[in-house]
Amino acid sequence: MNGILNYFLLIYFIFFFGLAFVWRSYLVWKTTGMNPYKLGRTESAHDYIGVLFRAVLAACVLVVILYTFFPAWYKFLAPIVWLNNSVLIWTGIGLLVISLLWILIAQSNMGRSWRIGVDADVKTDLIQSGLFSISRNPIFLGMRAMLIGFFFILPNALTFTTWLLGDALMQIQVRLEEAHLRKLHGDIYNAYARRVRRWL
Repeated sequence: MNGILNYFLLIYFIFFFGLAFVWRSYLVWKTTGMNPYKLGRTESAHDYIGVLFRAVLAACVLVVILYTFFPAWYKFLAPIVWLNNSVLIWTGIGLLVISLLWILIAQSNMGRSWRIGVDADVKTDLIQSGLFSISRNPIFLGMRAMLIGFFFILPNALTFTTWLLGDALMQIQVRLEEAHLRKLHGDIYNAYARRVRRWL
């Protein structure tokens, strides 16, 4: 099982970053002429959350590298041995696959409006169709599922921390984005928020 997980996790994260970030960013840039990456280096809460969330994703990559190429070092991440079982591992694999597909569909639903962070310079459309008709934050919902699934596959102190910290950061980020969308779209967003739940 370990050999399968090595290849699966490596391939998964290559696809995750390649499709959900690099490819989607390229598509938005190609159609709009602007960079969709809106996280800066200021002292604002928004940018600070961006720094922490990048650290969460970097920690996930570090775990995969240690597990795959440096198994002796992986033991220093304090694996939670009693959670190591095939049911949780297969549940985690299922969550990772479903979450990536879910995220890609949600990004496709957003089209030209997709951004990494809050875009204060352009009035993007308020997307209410597709997955956004059942969740106001389907991309973050998919990422929450991804972090849980990753913890199920490799339960250790670092994946547990990234799960909790990542989830807390996304809870804060969606509220910052909601405040921005309320300011941008006013009553239209308020009606949408009354009709569709924040998560599911």
